[in-house]
Amino acid sequence: MVDIKYKDKSALIKYHLDTALFDAYDLKVTDLYPIRKVFFLSTDKGEKILKRVDYTIDQINFLKEALDYINRSFKKTIKFTPASNGDLYVIFKGSCYVLLEVEPGNECDFSNPFHLITSSKGIAQLHKASIGFKSKFEKVRGKLDFITNVKRETNELKFFKTLVNKYEEKTKFDQTVLSEIDYYINQAKESVEFLEKWGYHTLCNDEEKVAICHNDLAYHNILIEKDEAYFIDFDYALIDLRVHDLCNFINKVLKNFAYDMKKAEIIIDSYNEISQLSSEEYAVLYGMLLFPQDFYLLCKDYYTRRKNWDEESYLYKLDRKLFEKEEREEFLKEFYGKYIQGASGS
Repeated sequence: MVDIKYKDKSALIKYHLDTALFDAYDLKVTDLYPIRKVFFLSTDKGEKILKRVDYTIDQINFLKEALDYINRSFKKTIKFTPASNGDLYVIFKGSCYVLLEVEPGNECDFSNPFHLITSSKGIAQLHKASIGFKSKFEKVRGKLDFITNVKRETNELKFFKTLVNKYEEKTKFDQTVLSEIDYYINQAKESVEFLEKWGYHTLCNDEEKVAICHNDLAYHNILIEKDEAYFIDFDYALIDLRVHDLCNFINKVLKNFAYDMKKAEIIIDSYNEISQLSSEEYAVLYGMLLFPQDFYLLCKDYYTRRKNWDEESYLYKLDRKLFEKEEREEFLKEFYGKYIQGASGS
């Protein structure tokens, strides 16, 4: 039986599954079933993925251009199947749909060292294949300014602090946040100061360090087939510093393994086998890792009600992050010692 989470159900009920939609792709569908937020289709033209998307036509065109550019030398990414009229999308009953090919492999298991090595090499290959990419649709998925974002997110944390202080009745979550938030605000400030000191904007102007970043390298978006990694779900892809993608990947892996420095070393060593990071990139990567992304996102989810979680779920997640605070501190210290201090000899 397929287990569908609540957040997936809310996405799946928006689909209008109709033979008229399948006709637009000239498909005869014999079976279908939901996985996460998409539908797998068994058709007369093989297995396909039907996905309802919320992004614009320009964003779809950007993704197509980006994937075509990558696929010149690295073909292990999701691929669009055009509609009968040649378009990359179909508008049906007010919703936008795309049809995708099914890639081989099983979801990446971050606890498996082989999977971690394979996925890290694959990320490097993906980045390497995308260097030099330009697009007329770049404005819709152009480079983010990490420092500007961190400053904005730091101000949001300060706003949450002010907001909670005004509450007459505070939940356990509120009380815990107030006791810890200054620590994380200071970490965010340290992130900005370090990045400014170590030349973040200079690195942004180095085209060899800028790539198409997947920007959502969760385990379920990386498929492992034998000794190759395949990448799916490029919904959040953009042009950015490649170390930003690497930072997000390291954070996604390490937060589930007590910020184990050895896993970070596996990721970086494997990445370097394909494409060597520079000393400037190590410094910017460290500055990005300093920002307490998980704590910020949890606070934003809670105080803006972006997620449909109950109070116990929020509190459990917060307690877990605070439990790992010392482990994260130790990881950052080790990372700095090996890749910044050790490399510079200072």
